[in-house]
Amino acid sequence: MGAAPAGAVPGTTRLAPGVTYRQFDLTTARGVTHAHVVVVDLRNSHVRVNLLYPGAVAAREPVSELADSAGAVAGVNGDFFNITETQHPGVEATGSTDGPAIASGVALKGAVPDGQRFGPALPPGTNTRNVLGVGVDRVARLDSLTLKGTVGTPHGRMPLGGFNQYALPVNSIGAFTTQWGSVSRARATCGTDTNRAAACSTDTYEVTIRHARVVSASKTPGSGAIAAGTTVLVGREAGAQQLRKLSIGERVQVLHRLVASRSGIPYRFALGGYPVLRGGQPLSGLDGTASAVRTAVGIANHGHRLLLFATDGAVAYRNGLTIAEVAAEMRRLGSVDAFSLDGGGSTTLVARAPGASAVTVRNHPSGGAERPVPNGVGVFSTR
Repeated sequence: MGAAPAGAVPGTTRLAPGVTYRQFDLTTARGVTHAHVVVVDLRNSHVRVNLLYPGAVAAREPVSELADSAGAVAGVNGDFFNITETQHPGVEATGSTDGPAIASGVALKGAVPDGQRFGPALPPGTNTRNVLGVGVDRVARLDSLTLKGTVGTPHGRMPLGGFNQYALPVNSIGAFTTQWGSVSRARATCGTDTNRAAACSTDTYEVTIRHARVVSASKTPGSGAIAAGTTVLVGREAGAQQLRKLSIGERVQVLHRLVASRSGIPYRFALGGYPVLRGGQPLSGLDGTASAVRTAVGIANHGHRLLLFATDGAVAYRNGLTIAEVAAEMRRLGSVDAFSLDGGGSTTLVARAPGASAVTVRNHPSGGAERPVPNGVGVFSTR
């Protein structure tokens, strides 16, 4: 497992038609960093990109396992996530990501409020709804996805504030489906829109809808797998008060979709993070001080080429890059747009050598072993 040392013989390995891998050294003011890049030609009809995830939003697996179980030839880790709940003792961490996610054209989740996110401070002008996506037209884009949804009841129509999210806006109602997994839904009612560490709400209510009818209710959010055809609604504050109006047997219709701010083309794949490069220019206000091991994805050639980028976490190179340096390096590699993903101990880039039956972890994860993560970017080849 792991990369060759810095100074490794340069060169490019063809992993599959339209997919290549290379590694190289970067010199910064703090020393040498080793980098790994997978380049994906989306114009190649044998290549596609999709979300890697464990089959549930609130679950985690190492990138190599996610890639091998899905049959990917390469991949990197994805969005920042709810890794710990030290701020809310006794509440289970969900392992779920900050931002929206779409896999195979199916919306899996919405974005948590900005103040509830895990990860470094967002650059000015960015938010948890930002995504990197590839449309059904096979073109990669930076965009934002906003949840639009309603809960129709005999007592009126209510807005839906969340969809398979570890944090709900204050006073809202969130929907949880079979895609959530079996982890407790209690975390969804903790914190506020501006303060992740704020106490959990004491005014909560949960209603289970099966085949469009209320089948059960509870004063507190529950846990356990959600069956197909079932939606669990969790309310906090005003949202909880609305849900208390529902009675067993009443009809309820829950509608939800993720709406793009820029593209009218449906996304086949999308995941959260934040942009660092747009239109060939770094975003203003990017941090140029804090260095770390980084993961990023670049978009080049009018959205027809993706660059999966990861720096090495081996001790000799762990000084890494600042976010400003990530933007500069992605531009140097030919990216016009670039998107930062989770870094540090999560940074993992995998690739399957031609003829091999499994991927190899190409970088050294900074924790000494792969960290289980909730999602990632997977590259697939039909040849």
